[in-house]
Amino acid sequence: MPDRVILHCDCNSFFASVEEKLCPALKKVPMAVAGDPENRHGIILAKNQLAKQYDIRTAEPIWQAMSKCPELVCVPPHHGLYGEFCKRINEIYIDYSDLVEPASIDESYLDVTNSLHLFGLTPEGLADELRRRVREEIGVTISVGVSFCKTFAKFGSDYKKPDATTVLSRETYKDIMYPLPVSELLMAGRKTADKLHSFGIGTIGQLAQADKELVTKYLGKAGLALWESANGMENDPVRSFYEQREVKSVGNSMTFRRDLLGENEIKNGIAALADSVAGRLKAEKKKCTVVQIGIKDPQFNTLQRQKTLAVPTDLQKTITESAMELVRANWNFYKPVRLLSVTAAGLVNENEACIQLGLFDAASGSTEKQGSIENAMEDIRKKFGSSAIRFGYFRNDETGIK
Repeated sequence: MPDRVILHCDCNSFFASVEEKLCPALKKVPMAVAGDPENRHGIILAKNQLAKQYDIRTAEPIWQAMSKCPELVCVPPHHGLYGEFCKRINEIYIDYSDLVEPASIDESYLDVTNSLHLFGLTPEGLADELRRRVREEIGVTISVGVSFCKTFAKFGSDYKKPDATTVLSRETYKDIMYPLPVSELLMAGRKTADKLHSFGIGTIGQLAQADKELVTKYLGKAGLALWESANGMENDPVRSFYEQREVKSVGNSMTFRRDLLGENEIKNGIAALADSVAGRLKAEKKKCTVVQIGIKDPQFNTLQRQKTLAVPTDLQKTITESAMELVRANWNFYKPVRLLSVTAAGLVNENEACIQLGLFDAASGSTEKQGSIENAMEDIRKKFGSSAIRFGYFRNDETGIK
C-alpha cells in the first residue's frame, strides 16, 4: 500500500502576524502580543521576528521581556480576530481535501493522499502552493511539514521557520531526525527525556534503535508510543473537518486581580469556576468522572491534583465540593493564590451516567433534587442572561470574580 501524504501547516507567530497585518507599522519594531497587566495577565503570548532577536519568549512575564528589550511594543490580544483568521485559513486548506483536522487555532493537519492527483502537484509543490495562498490571501505566513504520518509532518513544520516547507520522506527522515535530541520528538517532555537519558538514550535515533520491550517496561504505553513515533510507525488518521469533535474535558481557569488568601476566598474562586464548568457540561450533555484542580502562587509555582468520583456528575455543587477536598488536602490556606483552574475530565454521555447512578440509590434522591435546582437556574440564565442568578459564590470586583 502506498504511503499517505500528510501535511502539517503551522502559522508563524500567529497572533503577532495578525496584529502586523492589522497595523503594518508593527513590523518595523520589536512587538509582542501580551495579556492585560492591570488584571495580572501580564505574560507574553506571541512575538514578532524582531522581538525574537532579543530572546523574548512566550509565557514569560512582561517585565522580564521589557528588561531584555526596553523598546518592546506590547499590544493586547484580539482573540475574536484570531478566530476569524483561523477560519479563513482553514477554508483554503479545505480547497484541497476535506480531511483537515485543526490541532489548535494556528495549526492543522491535512491528508491529501486521495486528492493530490487532482492538482497536478507533488506533495512539496502543494505545500508551497498553500504557503503562497495563505501569504497572499490572508497576509500571514505558514510553515509546512510533509510526510507519511502526522508525527513527522508536525516535526517538519517546526524544523524550518518562518515560511518554509520541509519534506520528511522514507528516504530522508532518518538523516534529518535521528541525530537530534529525543526531546525534539512530539510528546517527549522533560521528565520523559530525563528518564530516557538515564537509559543511555539521548537522540531520536537511539530511541528508534532501542529495545521496544525495555522502553515499554520503564515508560509504559507512553514509551511504546514514543518508540513507534521514532520509527515512523504512528498511523493516527486525519479526521474530516466536518466530523463532530468529541469533547474530552471541560475546564476553566482564572488569574485574579489580587492574590486570594484563606479558605473562603479560595472557595469563592473555585465555586465560580465550577459554575462555568458545570454549565458547559450540561450544554454538551456530558457528565464527568474526574475533577482536576490547578493552583498557581505569585512565584508561578504550580500544583495540580485530581480525584475520581464515585458517581458521574454535571452538578456545580459536587464539582465545587470535590475540588475543595483536593485544595484542603494539598494547599496551605496561609499561602496566596494567583491562579485557580477547575477541569472536569473522564467524560461520559449524560444517558450513560444516569444508568450508572442507579447503583447508588442512597444518594440519588438528594442528587436529583440538586440537579433540578441547577437545571432551573440554567433555564433562568438562558432567558435572562448568564449573570441573572448565581449559586454558591459571590461577585468580587477586587479579585475579578464575576
